[in-house]
Amino acid sequence: MARVLTFGEPMGLMVATEPKALKDVTTFHRYVCGAEVNFSVGMSRLGHDMSYISRVGNDPFGQHILDFLKEQHINTDYVTLDEVNRTGMQLKAKTLEGDPEVVNFRRFTAFSYMEPAIVDTVAWDKYDHLHVTGIPAALSDSCRETSIAMMKAAKAHGGQVSFDTNLRPALWPSEEAMRETINYLASLADIVLPGFGEGKILTGFDTPEAIADFYLKQGAKAVVIKLGTKGSFVKTEAEAFYAPAYVVEQVVDTVGAGDGFAVGTISGRLEGLSWADSVRRGAAIGALQVQVEGDNEGLPTPEQLATYQKSAKLSE
Repeated sequence: MARVLTFGEPMGLMVATEPKALKDVTTFHRYVCGAEVNFSVGMSRLGHDMSYISRVGNDPFGQHILDFLKEQHINTDYVTLDEVNRTGMQLKAKTLEGDPEVVNFRRFTAFSYMEPAIVDTVAWDKYDHLHVTGIPAALSDSCRETSIAMMKAAKAHGGQVSFDTNLRPALWPSEEAMRETINYLASLADIVLPGFGEGKILTGFDTPEAIADFYLKQGAKAVVIKLGTKGSFVKTEAEAFYAPAYVVEQVVDTVGAGDGFAVGTISGRLEGLSWADSVRRGAAIGALQVQVEGDNEGLPTPEQLATYQKSAKLSE
């Protein structure tokens, strides 16, 4: 299996136990969240050697996050403890339909003080792949510079880089700054994974084909556009096709579906699967994740994934 590295902010997650407005909820379930956490958990459960680069506060949430990552067999050698600044936190409502209400507490967190110097401590030659999202770059100037340095270092050492745009408009000072930075980061990646709505915002184009061409012209080798319940669109130098999603009868929580899709797609490619089989795996993992509470509780083992793909139905 591949040796994979990611960089991002893990947060404590408190999920409401009853479907009320967050201001009225009195009891919560505790989890760990963050797009890169979800990716790491998913890759580790599929058997890949996963390492995480981050910074958390030396507080109950930070200590719980470290314990959780270790329980998931994720290497935490590059996760540092901050004695001054706190770990980020998220509150999430329980919903009976649609996307849940989410409130983030991630300004001036320990992770926001990450510095590019961390790049020099990484044994890059040991890693095959780096996965980055657009979230860290939104958190602070130093996090943005660290994201850039990470991607450049991985490429310089012969590694492959994937980039999930993962837009968080509320974290950016302006849409223009978000668009400029995210598109620059995408230009440093081999594989770019935007959502369709994100791609329209970032490129100004309104078809999957045109969005894919935008990133291919920037230097990407492959673009995989997430289309939600309609599946995905893949374009490389050699092929272009639409792929279906899996039918899900009951959606419990949509958060984490895109990260699950990234897990399936990237793991598939690292294991030598075709693009078609890789995005089908991604669709399966995304479908599994939306059927449970929490951001990464539905991410499967290889056995669970195989069982699901044998029985689940693809959309037409």
